Amino acid sequence: MGSPERELCPPPSEEDELTLPRASINKMIKELVPSVRVAFESRELILNCCTEFIHLLSSEANEVCNQSNKKTINAEHVLTALDRLGFSDYTIEADAVLKDCKAVAAKRRRQSTRLENLGIPEEELLRQQQELFAKAREEQAKQEQQQWLLLQQQTMSAEGTPQPYVPPPTGPKNDDEEDDDYS
Repeated sequence: MGSPERELCPPPSEEDELTLPRASINKMIKELVPSVRVAFESRELILNCCTEFIHLLSSEANEVCNQSNKKTINAEHVLTALDRLGFSDYTIEADAVLKDCKAVAAKRRRQSTRLENLGIPEEELLRQQQELFAKAREEQAKQEQQQWLLLQQQTMSAEGTPQPYVPPPTGPKNDDEEDDDYS
């Protein structure tokens, strides 16, 4: 005969691969009964019971969903499944948690930094973006021209020929730029 541990916790099969994280179960146990030491076998049994409860509840919610001719299980289906399975005592607390979750989600949406909430019209944002792109292209062109000039100077000095004077590139000048960039 097998050990009591094996009877409580049968080896996982392919169906049992989907379980709750052990760390989460351990944390909940510690929060609920902080002064009680819970044996490993008991923790595993609690994990298996929680997993089985979730499987049972999701199967029943799926049945409710199918009967409603819906393709997605929603919160109302889960609450109905709790009632059908005889856990109507849980529906009040589950409904309260659902309302809290909806409130948190609504608060996040209000606090989001999406374009609509910036207070700047989309046309202005587009104009600013185009301005930044143009400035970046201009700076990239300046860098490439500087690299080309430096390469030319290195090539001429390596050949031993005198270096001709190359005037600095001309173009729109920003007030922020310093004059000694090309010295």
